[in-house]
Amino acid sequence: MSMVLDIASWILLVTGGLLLIVSGLGLLRLPDLFTRLHGGSLADTGGAVLMLVGMALQTEMSLITVKLLMIGIILLLTAPTASHAVAHSALIGGLSPDDPEQNQARDNAFKEHQA
Repeated sequence: MSMVLDIASWILLVTGGLLLIVSGLGLLRLPDLFTRLHGGSLADTGGAVLMLVGMALQTEMSLITVKLLMIGIILLLTAPTASHAVAHSALIGGLSPDDPEQNQARDNAFKEHQA
C-alpha cells in the first residue's frame, strides 16, 4: 500500500509542479492584465493544491497532514479573492479588457522600454 501512496503522491507533486510552470509561462506570454490574472490564478491555485495533497499523502495522516490541508483551504479561499480584487481595481482604475487602443499603447510603451 505504501508503494501506491508514493506513486500517487509523486504524480500529484509532478502535476502540480507542471501546472505552476505553465502558470509562470502564462504570466509571461499572455497579452493583458485580465488574461494574466485568469491564467495565473487558476493554475497557481490548482498547482499548489495538487502539491499540498501530494505532500499530505507522503505524511500518512499526522498533524502535518492536517496543517497541509488547512493551508490548502486557506489558499483556495484567498487566491481567487485576491485575483478578483486586483481585476476589480483595474476596472475601477479605467483599464478595459475590451479596448484595443489601450493594448496597443501598452505594447508600444513596452517596445520603447526594451529598445
